[in-house]
Amino acid sequence: MTRARLFASLCGLVFLVNLARIVFAPLLDVFIAEFGIGEATAGLIVTLAWIGSASPRLPTGWILTKVPRHYVVLVSGLVLAGSSALAATATTVEHLMVGAFLMGIASGIYFVSANPLLSELYPTRIGRIIGIHGAASQVAAVIAAPFVALTLLVDWRLSLWAIAVGAAAITIYTWFAARDAELPTAGEADRDFVAGALSEWKLIVTALAIVGAASFVWQGLFNFYELYMQSKGLSDWMAGMMLTIIFAAGVPAFFFGGDLADRFPHVPYLLGIVGAFAGSLFVLTRVEGLLGLIVLSTVIGLVIHALFPAIDTYLLDTLPDSTRGSAYAVFSSSWMLMQALGSSAVGSLVEAGFAYDTVFASGALVLGATVVVLIVLERAGLLPG
Repeated sequence: MTRARLFASLCGLVFLVNLARIVFAPLLDVFIAEFGIGEATAGLIVTLAWIGSASPRLPTGWILTKVPRHYVVLVSGLVLAGSSALAATATTVEHLMVGAFLMGIASGIYFVSANPLLSELYPTRIGRIIGIHGAASQVAAVIAAPFVALTLLVDWRLSLWAIAVGAAAITIYTWFAARDAELPTAGEADRDFVAGALSEWKLIVTALAIVGAASFVWQGLFNFYELYMQSKGLSDWMAGMMLTIIFAAGVPAFFFGGDLADRFPHVPYLLGIVGAFAGSLFVLTRVEGLLGLIVLSTVIGLVIHALFPAIDTYLLDTLPDSTRGSAYAVFSSSWMLMQALGSSAVGSLVEAGFAYDTVFASGALVLGATVVVLIVLERAGLLPG
């Protein structure tokens, strides 16, 4: 029961952590109008949030070899509360960028510490637990667009103030829940960060090869999804609904995807997900009608969000206690850096005159080619699983 209370508090905290990263996507139009910036600069705000999410992951991994995981989780909540308040007071785009970067840092600290903690709290049900935890984070992504739309009736800053207050409250509750819980001791075996990460380099490189390019394309897609849908002739309201649909599909994808990750062989399952994402994205670039866009948005949302519990389960289930925190931190940091550049890349290409359909179709073709190469390597027994 005490572990269940801690798990519930972590689900609440991850809801706010993910909301802090997603909230900037539906605010891009507002930032462009309020600060007088272009699409590339707007994309850079989002990119900074994701670079911020990547930047503390390596040092956090080292800290986890010295400090219990739940202490680091609590620090992430405090950083989120403070940085959200900072972003809410922004009067210049530079000020806003600093706040977005620090909000990203909070998420990076959280995920590197919380995911190994969850796998050690429930070692026999890693996929399911990661899936439920991910579903809680995905609920934030679902409500982000309507939440921002509601706060815009007052002021866009209200959305950031709400995150700040909520993060402070849930962090306090998490402290009480962790104090009363019987915490696992598996992480105590992970005490050499560099040796632990180096010993698992093949697994880390394999995981990055499977999900790196897919997450790069996904970052660029979802952060510009509303503008992309508008380019296909949809109204502002309907374009926002499409973003909500693609995120809503992620809730069952996380929930059931975690279970499937426990049941299927890890590498073939991951390659199937990436291949399905590439195929559905390519078809999306060829569709113009409303019904087709709704169907493709749903399919893409289901497929891409199943990738996240699958890759976490692959790593956390495969890594031993003695290297889990260290190796996962190295993977997580590298992965986030790879995907963080997606938004800025898409914004720059669009500003340079390339159509959204051209940009995303090219991304889908590259992903498809990558999957074919990885399938050949997997069939030859060259990928660790």
